[in-house]
Amino acid sequence: MAQYDVNIDLANQAKKEMSDIIATADPRVLNRLGAFSALFEVDFSRYRQPILVLKTEEPGSKQLLAMQYDRIEGVCHDMINHLVNDCVVMGAEPLTVQDAIICGKMDKEIITRIVRSLTEACRNNDCILTGGETSEQPKVLGENTYILTSSIVGIVEKSDILDGSAIEAGDIVLSLASNGVHTNGYTLVRTILAEHPELLTQDIDGETFLDAVLKPHRAYYPILRGLFSQHILHGLAHITGGGIRENLNRILPSGLDAQIDLSAYKIPTIFRVLREVGQVSDAEMLRTFNMGVGIAAVTAPAHVDTVIAHCQRLGVACMPIGVIQPGNQTVQTVGTLQWK
Repeated sequence: MAQYDVNIDLANQAKKEMSDIIATADPRVLNRLGAFSALFEVDFSRYRQPILVLKTEEPGSKQLLAMQYDRIEGVCHDMINHLVNDCVVMGAEPLTVQDAIICGKMDKEIITRIVRSLTEACRNNDCILTGGETSEQPKVLGENTYILTSSIVGIVEKSDILDGSAIEAGDIVLSLASNGVHTNGYTLVRTILAEHPELLTQDIDGETFLDAVLKPHRAYYPILRGLFSQHILHGLAHITGGGIRENLNRILPSGLDAQIDLSAYKIPTIFRVLREVGQVSDAEMLRTFNMGVGIAAVTAPAHVDTVIAHCQRLGVACMPIGVIQPGNQTVQTVGTLQWK
């Protein structure tokens, strides 16, 4: 008789623990984990024209590095924070997240660590993990391989959507600082580490390189939500893979360019080290990494000081890095990155 590699009893035990972890008293959640689908009640009476905002995300190859060094909790926060950031740059309120955990062989301890961290990350962003899927796939994935993905539902008033259509010539581009590498560029990071393993213990501003490079992606919703009600943001771009040029251009209206001054960047030490050790060109650094700009926010000159003060009051550095001008929906750069 063929051996059956999936342990259904173990899976059921893990699901029971997951149910306890994500349990919530939020009245919008109408059923419990174990139902065929999650039921989530939305009060549409608060909106004149409610628009749902949908996104699916995964933490990329950073999850491989995190599992290698037993830092699975951090990469769970990475995934949720990245997912929420992509949702809220549309001006949305995040509502509910569904996750998927795919593994070659289920380890109940690791699964519960993952779900506990995903739940915590959602709560930190004022949204709810309502369940998802845990799939054990022996002989498809290796025994110690875990692949994470998640999807979010957010909501925004149609008139409050931030899609860049309000951007005008003369608007200022502000940088909301990243806290490091976030979740993009880890194929290059792993290549550099494979060639220079001594980097792992190198000091980066008082912490090891490993701690610095695996620091969870910053969550921007706790900062941005206080600006939404003021209606002073004309557009928001989450700076991920492709850098400033291939993300800010996604919100530029027809007939406008963004001119970005690279000399205005405040570059975190982790990028200086990666560039030097990996001998990476400035062009590749700019296209692979956020280079210290986590969110690019566009606002009118009259509101620049308000946005900067708001962000800094909440502990996130914010500074002007560019201006909107007539053009062809491209991001132009002037100046050079200041590495010293």
